[in-house]
Amino acid sequence: MNRLTSWMMRGTVVAVLGLSGPAMVGLGATPVQAASAVKAVVNGQPVTTYQIRQRAAFLKLRRVAGNTTQKATDELIDEALKKQEIKRQGISIPDQAVNGAYENFAKSNKLTLAQLNQVLGQAGFSEAGFKDYIRVQMGWGQAVATRIRQEERLSEQDAVQRMLARGGEKPSTTEYSLQQVIFVIPTGQRASILGNRKREAEAFRSRFQSCENSFNIAKGLRDVTVRDLGRVAQPELPALWKDDVMRTNPGRATAPKETERGVELIAVCNARTISDDRAAQMVFQMQDMESLNKQGGENGPDAAVLKKLRESAQIVRR
Repeated sequence: MNRLTSWMMRGTVVAVLGLSGPAMVGLGATPVQAASAVKAVVNGQPVTTYQIRQRAAFLKLRRVAGNTTQKATDELIDEALKKQEIKRQGISIPDQAVNGAYENFAKSNKLTLAQLNQVLGQAGFSEAGFKDYIRVQMGWGQAVATRIRQEERLSEQDAVQRMLARGGEKPSTTEYSLQQVIFVIPTGQRASILGNRKREAEAFRSRFQSCENSFNIAKGLRDVTVRDLGRVAQPELPALWKDDVMRTNPGRATAPKETERGVELIAVCNARTISDDRAAQMVFQMQDMESLNKQGGENGPDAAVLKKLRESAQIVRR
């Protein structure tokens, strides 16, 4: 996996969650959980009666009708498949994105964080568990997008045929030359040095004027890594950074973000408009993805990828 692919795989897809939507909030292992029976095995991963009871209770909280035990089991099986696919693709969602989604969830439902925590606690769930579910949802959105791009990749020949159908008109897009600047936070030191690392990143951003001097700026700082990401077309930008990069002028850097590695920002070295066969291929591919996403439901990409995972999985119900 090259640097750019690794960087893109860590992007996130922001999920908007409502109180009426599914929300699995798993608790840490307890004696009751450890003693519960296994009711299903998904590619070697167990689904226990404890988990099913928890999910069934939450289904009732969501006013889901029908056999909640059966529906809870089905949901947990699907969630196991999602987690496995997220892990297979090496996707990691930063805490900052999860915490932000959790806060937005509370605000969208006109709740303070304390009130939301209380609601979850009264239902038998937890803040940590809900955040774990949010992380899965965000990771799953990225995993679906990656699978669709890989499996439904548009060939250059197909792109040429579409251009001919449009009278030979070639679509254009913006191509960015980028650098990734990471203010590393060693394991176990996040709480003590996060604030200082953020201030250092902001200071770096204020001094940054071009990618030619970024390495010189970093020389005077401790545990700072600068990586050349090369040229990245707009359709290839990861969700975590896409809007920030598009709003940033060449010779400037994006606002710093907290990630699993520390605090990061993206330096925009240059930007240019490209209009060739490769650009057309990417633009058409992006348009196809947007069209698929609009379908939603049983015809959407989410359902299609999950169906394929079910068909290839070893699922044993007991």
